Amino acid sequence: MSGEHHPEWVIDPETPSVARMYDYYLGGKDNFAADRKAADQVVAAMPNVLEFTRANRRLLSRAVTMMAAEGIRQFIDIGSGLPTQENVHEVAQRAAPDSRVVYVDNDPIVLTHARALLADNPLTTVIQADLREPEDILDHPVVKERIDFGRPVGLLMLAILHFVRDEERPAGIVARLRAPLAPGSYLAISHGHRGAITRDVEDQVRSAYGRTGAGDIVPRTIDEVAAFFEGTELVGPGLVQVADWRPDAAPLTSDLSKPGFLAGVGRVA
Repeated sequence: MSGEHHPEWVIDPETPSVARMYDYYLGGKDNFAADRKAADQVVAAMPNVLEFTRANRRLLSRAVTMMAAEGIRQFIDIGSGLPTQENVHEVAQRAAPDSRVVYVDNDPIVLTHARALLADNPLTTVIQADLREPEDILDHPVVKERIDFGRPVGLLMLAILHFVRDEERPAGIVARLRAPLAPGSYLAISHGHRGAITRDVEDQVRSAYGRTGAGDIVPRTIDEVAAFFEGTELVGPGLVQVADWRPDAAPLTSDLSKPGFLAGVGRVA
């Protein structure tokens, strides 16, 4: 999910894509000059973006590993982005080979790469849909075929909700996607948090994302992000900076004055 509207679903190398910018932050090569220019503007304004986007990738691995250990065998990853190392299906199927995964994205270059990667994996697929239209996801025939909502599901929305503007009712979108989840399901979210950055830095970052198809990026407060978990019980350590969600080493050092991604995992009771 690139956060971009989809009148034509075409690859436009001249317009920056948030999925390709993210790929650039991660050190990938599936990006164009326009993506690198916009991403470099963000890095210049907020150098730790490289640190927390890479921490977000590690979060994915830890969250999926935890869900698999709790018996989750079906996953939906909305806003999956360009394939890289430690994708959801790789982590889940390493823990439990029978795990089924549906990726959801609206960036055509993501879909092209994902379909090529997944051609030989019968338990994993990718569909083209937009987070802003949750019914298109829930009613998609592939989702209905692959996901049994009568059993627990791992639903991931990592670094994507900050591309949904307030007037598009992001909390309502999350609630609709959470509604069919059976008890014992998990909801993982990471989200941009402005911390104590200056207005000038925020304006530079939002200006860069303003040139993308997404049109903007909307950092939110810890209370606003916490509201997305309504209807679930946050598991430890709660809602923290992304690097501090069950880190492999070192004690918690969550400093909410720093810009970055907040992350949490909620369990559906």
